[in-house]
Amino acid sequence: MQGFLLWLTIFLDLFIPSIFGTALYFNYRRRVKIRRERDILLQEKEAALGFVHNVGEIFADSESVDMNTLLSRVLHYAVRTCKASSGAIYLNNAKNSALEARSVSGVFPPPFEFNLEHLSLEQNATQELEQLVRSKSIPLGKGLVGEAAVLGNSILIEDAELDSRVPQIGVEFLKIRSLLVVPMRFGNHTIGVMVLINRVDGGRFALADLNLAQALAAQASVPVHYAGLQETLEEKRELDRGMQMARQIQHSLLPQEIPTFDSIEISAFNHPAMDIGGDYFDLIPIDEDHIGLAIADVSGKGIGGALMMAVCRSVIRVNAEKVYDPAAMLTSMNKTLSSNLAEDMFITMLYMVVNLNKHQLSYARAGHEAPIIIRNREAHAEQTETAGIAIGLVDTETFASVIETRNIQLNPGDLVVSYTDGITEAMNSAQEEWGIERLTENVERMVHASADDLLANIQKNVLAFTGNAPQSDDMTMLALKVR
Repeated sequence: MQGFLLWLTIFLDLFIPSIFGTALYFNYRRRVKIRRERDILLQEKEAALGFVHNVGEIFADSESVDMNTLLSRVLHYAVRTCKASSGAIYLNNAKNSALEARSVSGVFPPPFEFNLEHLSLEQNATQELEQLVRSKSIPLGKGLVGEAAVLGNSILIEDAELDSRVPQIGVEFLKIRSLLVVPMRFGNHTIGVMVLINRVDGGRFALADLNLAQALAAQASVPVHYAGLQETLEEKRELDRGMQMARQIQHSLLPQEIPTFDSIEISAFNHPAMDIGGDYFDLIPIDEDHIGLAIADVSGKGIGGALMMAVCRSVIRVNAEKVYDPAAMLTSMNKTLSSNLAEDMFITMLYMVVNLNKHQLSYARAGHEAPIIIRNREAHAEQTETAGIAIGLVDTETFASVIETRNIQLNPGDLVVSYTDGITEAMNSAQEEWGIERLTENVERMVHASADDLLANIQKNVLAFTGNAPQSDDMTMLALKVR
């Protein structure tokens, strides 16, 4: 029994210190680990706070924030904090469903395949690389960057040379050794992707670097989102200013005053569907005894239609002098304009020539609606179609072989009304068209009214019919009445 107690005493003397020492060792290791994690958290906190302060300086003294300046500041801070040698920030362009590099820092190896022959490595390599990266958009879901944008997950590649997903170029300074791809999210939407390449110390990115990059991306996403909204708003304002100016220019191209004549009265109105449109009407002096009346509809709306309307006006005014045959006039216009029109653009036009002394009306149609003619004694509308093709659709020889001029003798009280299809195709909220029948009824009802009163009544009725329903086409009318 004494021997057992002796051995027990010896065992306890040796084992207890060993257990105590082991406990102290593991406790030390645990404290070191906690201290390291604390240091990392402190680093991330300091980086995030420093970043917020850094970015906040951009907003402090400016009513508007420049997106490029903001992204440059964000990327600079991220590259420096994560000890990366280069980086880029891609933003999501919803218009083409692709990511575009808006900011690049350092010698950034493109994270996509490209032809090295197109890159000069002897001089200006950094500048050429940046131009290459900025010019190449990355489709959503394609490659590491596109994948991170779609899935919303960060990607850490410690050894990129062993990862087949990372493109490698056979040039030492363009090799990607380690890579961080971090999506920038606002709410449930990915607004961009931050890419950091290669540590400056030659090491590999680790989980701590990824966590730090994610913290910075999360902080950056808020100001980048609102800067993007502001950028979009400013683009819209600039477009609105341009549209307003274009509208003023276009309005100045239409007749500001309708001339008065002893033998006829003329009235017209133009109601664009947008700020600027593609409808056009004009009164062109031919000589002392003749006047040309034109009404046209350019297939394109907006700025494109307005520009072509201005060209159309210039061409017809230059060529109209002493040309009394409308078909010849429109053939000349087709010859001049057809080669300058885009493939998806054409012009329909009704051109009329009025002999002020003899009350003779000549007209030709380049694919446009025929005029509505009402004789004073009949009070019944007639609308005779004549052959013709829209300007810009066929060659001059074919155009000239088809178009024809119709001559009509007008008498006192006769009425001629021309219009664009925006009148007859005007729709109400129930998707019903105003139609040619309603137009004809309105003209017949007002046959004894003046040209001004006739068009004022039609405009009032068609706008009452459409109400608040948005219209896709311009409304233009031109009326002539023999005194």
